[in-house]
Amino acid sequence: MGDICRSVEAIFQLLLDELKLSTNASEQNCLDVSDRLAKEVARICVESKRIQASGEIDTWATALARHRLQQCLHYYKLGSKRGRVELHSTLSAIVYRYITPPQTQSSYQARLTLIEDFLQSFYMEALNAFRRETQLPVTYQPRTLLQLAEYMAFTERYGKRRIPLPGRRNQQLIILRAQTFSQQQPLETLVDIERAADGGSSEGDSQWTAASMQQVREQMVAQEPEPTEDSLRQAVVAELMAYLEERKQTDCADYFALRLQDLPANEIEVILGLTPRQRDYLQQRFKYHLIRFALSHRWELVHQWLEVDLERNLGLTLHQWQTFQAQLDPQQTELLQLKRKQLTDAAIAQSIGCTITQVRKQWFKLLEQAWEMRNYLVSGQSASSDE
Repeated sequence: MGDICRSVEAIFQLLLDELKLSTNASEQNCLDVSDRLAKEVARICVESKRIQASGEIDTWATALARHRLQQCLHYYKLGSKRGRVELHSTLSAIVYRYITPPQTQSSYQARLTLIEDFLQSFYMEALNAFRRETQLPVTYQPRTLLQLAEYMAFTERYGKRRIPLPGRRNQQLIILRAQTFSQQQPLETLVDIERAADGGSSEGDSQWTAASMQQVREQMVAQEPEPTEDSLRQAVVAELMAYLEERKQTDCADYFALRLQDLPANEIEVILGLTPRQRDYLQQRFKYHLIRFALSHRWELVHQWLEVDLERNLGLTLHQWQTFQAQLDPQQTELLQLKRKQLTDAAIAQSIGCTITQVRKQWFKLLEQAWEMRNYLVSGQSASSDE
């Protein structure tokens, strides 16, 4: 315990010096935050069997302290408003695919509304956990920008905590909370949309149904316009996170989350505990899944967000589009035409006489060709590529 105590004192001083240097917070504010972070690092080092067995407790303690410091400063530099948006976006991306009422097909907007409800309660849970773990009074509220940054950094870590499950499995705490939240959602009430739009209800309707109709009507009247670019980006991020989680590529998801924060490669290596070679391998694996996602799994959403969908000739110039079409064989041309008509893969497969899998493979190749032509061909090169 003597080594730990000396280490805590050194870490406390390191954190205090950095906070004084990097923030405009008062000295007392810096002292309080440094003390809480140093104690948290010490607790982790004492409780972690892996750290205790490593024989490098000081190294681990310093790395953990710097990681928590950088998280705190990240939110501090973003400021109150942008920091909240960043945290909300990060957590929304993690839980997106898990927030849905049971046995229903939720629209994108309906799911976002549920995510809002879920995260509001989660933020309160995180604040209570923060008070409890830092031994703060139950009335404590973050007031200053540094305190708010400390709380937001804690909330992100709290949500990402790995909870052990039976069978040597584990899951992030926020995902477990999201799954419970979704299971507790009541089944949707069936409502006659035409009658809701008219604003009327018959005398035989129950009070519950009449109230539901009124809510539907209010939502229909206040319908928002199409998702903005920010909403599309959030949807792409959420879907990609879900795609990686579904394929048990949690390390790729962690890498992606860090890349979203524009962290340099060396910082990502430190946070994930990787060598440069391991990080490079992880990056290549992530790129593989990213391409599969963008050109196959959710190509419509990705292309709409990038403004290179079929309505815009896959983002090709008029000359490139003509060259692209000239390279297609008759079956590929028909596939392209049927895709423009928004037919399902099953309908297309029946029309051109192949399997659904073959349709998807051919379409993947077409999107890949358009992607390469759009991004890699230099001016004039496409004129000689008609063979």
